[in-house]
Amino acid sequence: MTTYRLAGTAAASVCVLLLAACGSDGGGATTAAGPGYPLTVTNCGAQVTFDDAPQRVVLLKSSAVPYLHALGVMDRVTARAGQYPKEYYDAATQAELDRIPLLTDKTDTSGHLQISKEVVISQQPDLVLGEVDNLSRDTLSAVDIPLLEEPAMCPDSTGAPTFDDIYEQMRAYGRVFDRDTEAATAVTALRERMTRIQTQASAPADGRTAAVLYPTVGGGTTYAYGTASMAHPQLEAAGFRNVFADVRERVFEVTVEELLGRDPDVLILLHGDGDPRAVEQGLTGLPGAEKLKAVRAGNVMTQLFNFTEPPTPLSIDGLERIMRRFPAAP
Repeated sequence: MTTYRLAGTAAASVCVLLLAACGSDGGGATTAAGPGYPLTVTNCGAQVTFDDAPQRVVLLKSSAVPYLHALGVMDRVTARAGQYPKEYYDAATQAELDRIPLLTDKTDTSGHLQISKEVVISQQPDLVLGEVDNLSRDTLSAVDIPLLEEPAMCPDSTGAPTFDDIYEQMRAYGRVFDRDTEAATAVTALRERMTRIQTQASAPADGRTAAVLYPTVGGGTTYAYGTASMAHPQLEAAGFRNVFADVRERVFEVTVEELLGRDPDVLILLHGDGDPRAVEQGLTGLPGAEKLKAVRAGNVMTQLFNFTEPPTPLSIDGLERIMRRFPAAP
């Protein structure tokens, strides 16, 4: 377990010792740490210590956006990188994002963000949200920049996610950003929303089956999601039985032959960005895919990745989208 501290906390410590010098002449707020700090949280097996609530946040993934919006701290995001599809956001959230400079949206052929350490460091962040392949937690910790990743996306994560993980992560961000009250309000609203959704869903016993896949655009490897993915509780909440409920992995390669053997009634195809029609063609264009029950019946739905994974309020949005596309039988 490794402990990271925020870059620049030495200055804050000086202000604690010299409050008169650090405070404004008019009796304004000082930079002294607030109640509840230092705060240590465990993230992906690492201990991350905050001497005060973060004020300069860099986003390397979009997953945290709905949490930060609900907590009212999007104004603390000073830069962002990666893909932020407009379909995810309401007008208020999109307006907040539009005010945040985009460092780069360049990705490799597998959709992974490509950004240099120097670009991120130049932003002088006191928190980075989202780990990417070429900019790891260890790389940033070497220059005293802490990183938080969504727990479900931690490299060693093996637990089966649930909608309760969304509520817990909202509370976790509330603690980090000193927004406990706002977090509690947001969790209450999300729970009430889930209660309304559950009254509309059919039971898995009704017999409808589904699979969540991630096809490769242009043909190639197709991935499926098992019980260690948020796709599993999402399908169950929508009234489906996941045909890969016997697979304890989060994501894994799957062949058309195996899909035919399980032959789900419905297919949900995830993608990062781009044309949904090309994503669908990435599956339906594979040899033998035309024999799949879902393909023959036209029961194929494309969905942006964060509408399912990782567990965030967008997963609830994604659940509602699935239920609108495939409503329960009367």
